[in-house]
Amino acid sequence: MLVPIFAGWPDQGLLLDVAVHVGTLGAVMLYFWRDLWSILVGLTRMAKGKKHPGSRLLGHMILGTIPVIAAGYYINEYYGDAFRSLMVIGWTTFGFGILLYLADKFGMTIRRIEHLSIGSTLFIGLAQCLALIPGTSRSGITITAARMLGFERLDAARFSMLLSIPTILGAGILKGWELYQLGNAQLTSDVFLAAGLAFGTALIALVLMMAWIRRATFTPFVIYRLLLGAALLALAYSGGVS
Repeated sequence: MLVPIFAGWPDQGLLLDVAVHVGTLGAVMLYFWRDLWSILVGLTRMAKGKKHPGSRLLGHMILGTIPVIAAGYYINEYYGDAFRSLMVIGWTTFGFGILLYLADKFGMTIRRIEHLSIGSTLFIGLAQCLALIPGTSRSGITITAARMLGFERLDAARFSMLLSIPTILGAGILKGWELYQLGNAQLTSDVFLAAGLAFGTALIALVLMMAWIRRATFTPFVIYRLLLGAALLALAYSGGVS
């Protein structure tokens, strides 16, 4: 996180967080352009009164986003940065890493994205609300929920990434308006730089992740979360950082 040079500058935490997510959004949209094209085709077919898998997928994306919009508005309105502590981030990183391992280890692999139902989409959407707690990882918790429901690894990751599009887009618009109201040129520059860097790194990470889970499990991601969570907790409980 960039530290303001002048005490009068507003906190940059949430704005830069969202800038990073918006950059990630661009990478997701580029990687999954075929799904987005299918959705566009589905909308044109729906306008003509015809059914199409693309419009059905869009419906599930919207349905899965509704819970986090409601929860995000409530938390942003009444709690703000209340959960942004190193101890909370450490426990969520560690705990949800274990949950991902259990879901991936014991979850069946019998369902594809075409098997999404209203119930399964709402379950994944409700799980996404947990990502409003720092350290949870939006993609991690939605993949965990999908694996619990028996979705194949590749399809769990695919729907998780697609579900990020309306969520991050909404957050980007909201925080973008806040950025505009602040009128801070330096802060604006920082936000665009963060978004650009996030786009490049996210695209590389996405390509590597999707290639990996085509033939393996989520265990390396679990190990990463456990090691990072343990390090953060050790730092928090040592009294070095609160």
